[in-house]
Amino acid sequence: MLSKKAKYAMLALVHLAKHQDDGPVLISKIAEEEHIPQKFLEAILLDLKKDGTLASKKGKGGGYYLIKSPDEVNMADVMRLFDGAIALLPCVTYKYYERCEECKDEETCSIRETFMKVRNQTVEILKACTLTQLMKSEG
Repeated sequence: MLSKKAKYAMLALVHLAKHQDDGPVLISKIAEEEHIPQKFLEAILLDLKKDGTLASKKGKGGGYYLIKSPDEVNMADVMRLFDGAIALLPCVTYKYYERCEECKDEETCSIRETFMKVRNQTVEILKACTLTQLMKSEG
């Protein structure tokens, strides 16, 4: 399940992408327009800044802005940043692999094979879903 943190991050990123030509956007404006608690949003934007997706400017005319193109920011990366593994089993995760304790043989495990397919299709869909795609969907 998608966490509130990841969902709010996606909402904030779409907001910033839509206002990319307007310069830095204040946290308070994003929070108000996207209905995100401001304190929660501050932590989310800091994580996105540390990740290299956003930058910030202090002082008058300050706020947050995208430093990556909206085509480069996909939902798989956002989900991994805030929620960790996308896969439903630890033995099929991309960055967080762990062998299942009860597994007799990963090579012949039909459960692993099924969940690997689910993970691969999910990641494919999420990687294809960029900020540009999300902005186009909203009109």
